[in-house]
Amino acid sequence: MQIKISARHGHLAEPTQQFIRDKVEKLTHLFSRLTMIEVTVDLQEDLTSVELNVSAEHKHDFVAKESNKDVLTAVDMAVSKLEGQLRKYKQKIQDHRRKPSTGDVAAKPPEADAGEE
Repeated sequence: MQIKISARHGHLAEPTQQFIRDKVEKLTHLFSRLTMIEVTVDLQEDLTSVELNVSAEHKHDFVAKESNKDVLTAVDMAVSKLEGQLRKYKQKIQDHRRKPSTGDVAAKPPEADAGEE
């Protein structure tokens, strides 16, 4: 998995970049099929915007944007949004709503017709 961190209108200090890297790496614990994470930090005078673009297998992209005065707070809030999106997507692809579940159907032995003997 690749992590790209870029800054507009300024420069991010190395400890800040490491904090961002550590935060976004935790997303792989939630969903292991991530291929690339792009973090764009827009440093303006009064407000900092953070945008996270996450690419997963099979061309699924997730985007979260957040603005705050503090860079670290904005990163935390954007990562929180992405965690929700990834949880929802993971729940969707697992398809827990199917009745009967696929595992139950596969476990049942085929029923023999008792009336044909």
